[in-house]
This record gives sequence, C-alpha cells and structure tokens, in this order.
Amino acid sequence: MLGALIGDIVGSVYEWKNRKDKGFPFFQPNCRMTDDSVMTAAVASALLMEEGKDLEGFRKNLIGEMQRLGRMYPNVGYGLRFEKWIASEEPVPYHSLGNGSGMRVSPVAWAADTMEECLALAKVSAEVTHDHPDGIAGALTVAGAVYLAREGKSKEEIRAYVTRYYPLDFTLDEIREGYQFDVSCAGSVPQAMEAFLEGEDFEDTIRNAVSIGGDSDTIAAMAGAVAAAFYGVPKAIRDEAMPFIDGEVRNIFDRFIRQY
Repeated sequence: MLGALIGDIVGSVYEWKNRKDKGFPFFQPNCRMTDDSVMTAAVASALLMEEGKDLEGFRKNLIGEMQRLGRMYPNVGYGLRFEKWIASEEPVPYHSLGNGSGMRVSPVAWAADTMEECLALAKVSAEVTHDHPDGIAGALTVAGAVYLAREGKSKEEIRAYVTRYYPLDFTLDEIREGYQFDVSCAGSVPQAMEAFLEGEDFEDTIRNAVSIGGDSDTIAAMAGAVAAAFYGVPKAIRDEAMPFIDGEVRNIFDRFIRQY
C-alpha cells in the first residue's frame, strides 16, 4: 500500500507537467495525495471491516468506503464519470476500462492468503466501477504482481505473470519519446509493470515510471506498489513521504499496516 501512495505523491506534480528523464526532484512541497491514494485507502478500509475478505461483504463495504472517502476528499483528480458515481445514491458500474482499477488495488495483495484469494478480491475491487474486461485485467495484473513480489518471486516470474494479460514487447527507452497521456489500463498498466521490471530499486522504479510521461501519478502508483513489495521502501523515503499522508487516509494506512 505504501508504495502506491508514494508513487502517487511523487508523480502528482508531473501528471500535467510531464518529465521525460529520471533526474527530477523526488519530493517537492507541492506534492500531494491524489485520487489514487484516496481510493487505495478505500480498498484498504473495506478489507479492515467486519466482513473482511468475504467477497460480497467486501463489495458492499468497498462501495461505501469509496463513496465516503470520495466525498471527504473532493478535487483530487477524479474523472467525471467517477465523480458522478461517488455522488450517486445507487452507484452502479459504468463499464470503464480506465486505470483507476489498477491504481487502487494493491491492498488486496497484502490481505490475501493465496493468489486465488488475491485475484478474487482484485476482480471485485474493479467490478464496482470498472466492469469492462480490460478494467478487470488491469486490477488482476497489478494485484497479482504485488502478491508475487511479496511472496519473494523473481522478476522473471512476475514478468511471465504480467504477460498473461498484456504484452511487454518494449523497453522504456524505446517508448519514452513518443509515449503520451493514456488513462486506459491497456495503455498504462504494462508501462507501469515495465518500470518496475527495469528498476534497480524502489526509488529507481518510481523514477522510471515518471520518466515516460503520461498519467505520471497513476503509473508511478502501480509501479510503486509492486516495487515496495519486491524491494521494501527505504526508511529515508518513507520518512519523507509520511507528512504528505494525512487525515483519514493516514488513519486507514496506520490501521492497515498494523493488521497486514
């Protein structure tokens, strides 16, 4: 979870001011949590509730927590359709194939006891809004990669898993110059996974993710989620990140890491 939050925070200032290099300042005063962090916290909060990992209980609780936190944290970058979903009295999925399903899913990989449970929870976490097959695929890709990383699997094994869903037939250097803003799962999840696979450590993974431009905060959140499980988060980076994580998101984060 922390890796996703840090990726989001670091990438937040580059989403609309893209960098095409890795030499950018890591944390800046105007960094902030965006919708990626808030919805990651919503997933974590739903997992902490009484029904926990019961799939239908998780679905019900997740909808409630996404709406509660979405209303508590307005103006953090939600898409128009998702804003309407947050405000709806009867929220229903809207067949999205966007990367919102991938950016929020990482807590399920820490709560799950098996890969099968991880993927079942990931599917539910996507379906409440992103019920398009590619929206679901994005969540399954990120969650499965995080789960494999926390289980100590190799990058080769993680790459093989990711390629069940998306081809990884490029390098970051090959796409960096021409890569453009793309909020679809197909156009950002594989790029995030490649940023992790080419990374030398946690920080380098985040720098990789931001360096291609595009939807920087979300790509970095997804890459950071896997990198944190694989490498851990260095204490210095963790300490610098924590002041940016506040309010109810911080409360949920603290409770989640105590339990998982």
